[in-house]
Amino acid sequence: MMCSEDISLEGLEEELEECKNDDVVANILSEGMKLREYTKGVENNLRQVELDSIQEYIKESDNLVSLHDQIHDCDIILSQMEALLSGFQTEIGSISSDIKILQEKSMDMGLRLKNRKVAESKLSKFVEDIIVPPRMIDIVTDGEVNDEYMRTLEILSKKLKFVEVDPMVKTSQALKDVQPELEKLRQKAVSKVFDFMVQKLYALRKPKTNIQILQQSVLLKYKFIISFLKEHGKEVYLEVRGAYIDTMNKVLSAQFRAYIQALEKLQLDIATSSDLIGVETRSSGLFSRGREPLKNRSAVFALGERINILKEIEEPPLIPHIAEASSKKYPYEVLFRSLHKLLLDTASSEYS
Repeated sequence: MMCSEDISLEGLEEELEECKNDDVVANILSEGMKLREYTKGVENNLRQVELDSIQEYIKESDNLVSLHDQIHDCDIILSQMEALLSGFQTEIGSISSDIKILQEKSMDMGLRLKNRKVAESKLSKFVEDIIVPPRMIDIVTDGEVNDEYMRTLEILSKKLKFVEVDPMVKTSQALKDVQPELEKLRQKAVSKVFDFMVQKLYALRKPKTNIQILQQSVLLKYKFIISFLKEHGKEVYLEVRGAYIDTMNKVLSAQFRAYIQALEKLQLDIATSSDLIGVETRSSGLFSRGREPLKNRSAVFALGERINILKEIEEPPLIPHIAEASSKKYPYEVLFRSLHKLLLDTASSEYS
């Protein structure tokens, strides 16, 4: 035990002065309690609290044991779930690999399907272009030349072009089976349409035939026949064209001669070569005939109303029998314009 002499109280007053504001220290100093007694009281309080805590723990020991067991059970369940989820993860990885394999197979099958569709499309078109249906054979050989026959000719023309143009078709086995039939159909079609066109050309030579109506309603309607002959029957095409040219030459020449003769009857005499200073004794030409000299020679070269012909250049040609019925006469310029207008219209109609 330390003696009172060993205890140093130096600085005590300063520490007490610093702690005088503390409530506990101030309370102790004011009540005059001793520090040792206060310390002992604090220790007793701590022990009591410790004992109370022990008693409380003892009371809750069953609950703590139950909590421990529950935590242990939870650990077991979580371990099982971890193992199960690990298995799921492994299976999912395997499924992902299987899905990837299936995707690759699906892409491969899709590519094969696309290639097969392309091949099927080309093969289907090839079969459609090269096959000769029985119906086509019946129409070409026994059918009449009408709209259905024209449609059949178009199909036949496409088939003939197909086997002639495509080099792959020429080496195919299918062509060897079909080509003889196509050639027979071509010859039959050429022969049949040739006879048909010859009959129509003969109709043009009949008197009083309206050529324009026949051309527009018959020849123009069957214009594909000429295209077919030009492509698949060159010699027959040249023969038909020559026959048409010869027929139209004769028909139009006769019609224009008749038209000129009719116009001559409608000519209004204004001046002739006999009204000039130098007169030939013989004269021949279009719309020219002899007559007595004019008495009023000053009006021979006057235009008068004849200049109006320039405003009527695009008017339709004169119709002789209508003009003759009305007893009208026309100067040479009107007849000249009418004749050339008819010539231009006829040439344009033939060209188109």
